[in-house]
Amino acid sequence: MKIPISVLVVIYKSNRDVLLIERADRKNFWQSVTGSLDALNEDLALAATREVFEETGIAVDQLPEGALENLHHQIEYEIYPDWRFRYAPGITKNTEHWFALQVPDNIPIKLSPREHVAYQWLPFAEAAKKCFSRSNGEAILKLFSEYKE
Repeated sequence: MKIPISVLVVIYKSNRDVLLIERADRKNFWQSVTGSLDALNEDLALAATREVFEETGIAVDQLPEGALENLHHQIEYEIYPDWRFRYAPGITKNTEHWFALQVPDNIPIKLSPREHVAYQWLPFAEAAKKCFSRSNGEAILKLFSEYKE
């Protein structure tokens, strides 16, 4: 069963282009890297690092120190009814913690085909609009409005 605590990682380049990945199980469902904790006591940054590698092939530990930034922001959202079977009975809400990851402009992306079928780099405002999840779009806009001048 999945733990209802997750991370969302907005991956971006120096020009403010944001990486979006398309889910394999839902056509046109574009999103940032997301994933649940593997254990209740798993460190959030370690979960973010793990999910980034699993979904994009990017090794955070090979990037400059500080590339992964905890945005110290969390939201609680309703889990889509279609996906509640992944959680313990009665679990309907998830708490998501937001991170940002700045990557080199020429970083290669290697998708996990089981999870994602395509990726694209988009200007941040366009990426925010394309996200299936409203909160994912809000995370992108918050990153560039509050943290990047």
